[in-house]
Amino acid sequence: MIRDVKIAPSILAADFGRLDEEVRAVDEAGCDWIHVDVMDGHFVPNITFGPPAVKAARRATAKPIDVHLMIAPADPYLEAFADAGADRITVHAEAGPHLDRSLQTIRGLGKKAGVAINPATPEDAVAYILDRVDTILVMTVNPGFGGQTFIPAMFDKIRRVAAMIGEAPIEIEVDGGVAAANAAEIAAAGANVFVAGSSIFEDRDYAHAIAALRAAAMTGQGDE
Repeated sequence: MIRDVKIAPSILAADFGRLDEEVRAVDEAGCDWIHVDVMDGHFVPNITFGPPAVKAARRATAKPIDVHLMIAPADPYLEAFADAGADRITVHAEAGPHLDRSLQTIRGLGKKAGVAINPATPEDAVAYILDRVDTILVMTVNPGFGGQTFIPAMFDKIRRVAAMIGEAPIEIEVDGGVAAANAAEIAAAGANVFVAGSSIFEDRDYAHAIAALRAAAMTGQGDE
């Protein structure tokens, strides 16, 4: 199944002092989603944003805001991020004992639900909640910091996730080390949502960076 390519700039790589301008800029440059990486310094070794950053992003764009919660526990904060303006909320399979409940809660808040899996987590960890999710996010670096290099073994993992979900209407998202140079191979493996931080925000010509990433991904889809 070929799913529409979506480009989701991660504001983790944006200029925090100009966050609203940066969100507006990538919106106007042609992105599809705005990706917000939330880290707690506990589940991952870094601290980033909370609901106020999502509110700021919401004021700057009408496009979907994709909130990736790298926090544990996540459940106590789902409603706050939903109220702040998130359209999509992703929790980690490793972050709590009741993943099914977390996903039900997200959908109960009227949001699209996603589940993320770390590089060392097998895709089987999400096999029994496919009816609860709109997105599976495959971490292609170890979470916690931007600017890391894509882990090559994740190409096979993306293929296995794609095979597992078959024709189900589930987005396959990748986060970590994504750039135009590897987007074709990532797309050929089965992913369709590309989270990119450094490769977009370090370009400064955001429209060029987004277009290059999209073109590479679409080329990869053509190879399927």
